[in-house]
Amino acid sequence: MSDTRAFVSAIVAGLAVTGLSVYLYVQGTTGAVAAEDGPGPNLVIEVGGATSGTIVIDLLPDVAPRHVAQITELARTGAYDDVVFHRVIDGFMAQTGDVEHGKFGGDLELAGTGKSGLPNIPAEFSDLPFQRGIVGMARSSSPDSANSQFFIMFALADHLNGQYTVVGHVIEGMDVVDTIKKGGFDQNGAVTDPDRMVSVTVEEQQ
Repeated sequence: MSDTRAFVSAIVAGLAVTGLSVYLYVQGTTGAVAAEDGPGPNLVIEVGGATSGTIVIDLLPDVAPRHVAQITELARTGAYDDVVFHRVIDGFMAQTGDVEHGKFGGDLELAGTGKSGLPNIPAEFSDLPFQRGIVGMARSSSPDSANSQFFIMFALADHLNGQYTVVGHVIEGMDVVDTIKKGGFDQNGAVTDPDRMVSVTVEEQQ
């Protein structure tokens, strides 16, 4: 983590897009996470590439209703399918969701700078801390600029608290998250030949 902290300024910039549910986390010495499934809905991500597997995210509509509504709309229309994890920083987070410039098989030079055709979303900051397994929305310098990109935390990052909108937490598949292909610190986590979200679906809770 000492190397990661040395890159805090660059890392926070990397979360930018250039241009109350009850949950429980238990962290042991291995950093393993257990989380309770809330009322949902759940976002189910099938990951492909060098890593494969399923990630299930319990979304928190009572914490960030507008953000959750946008994410679920994009998932239901297939906008997230084949979008890459364009920025992945070991010990920090994995970022994806650029539906404009982050499609697998396309020119990824601008991955991380795009958004969807839907409007940007006003900030819905909360008191939920950015710890392992938390999912937050990426944004530019404007608090009200989140759109489609999101990131999954590998570890605790208190400096993000109250600065980015929390939209959910991983309830299954943190082992898959941990093995998503990483980028280099010198490239601010930009990934060459990145893993991708093959499909993203929404499951409503019963």
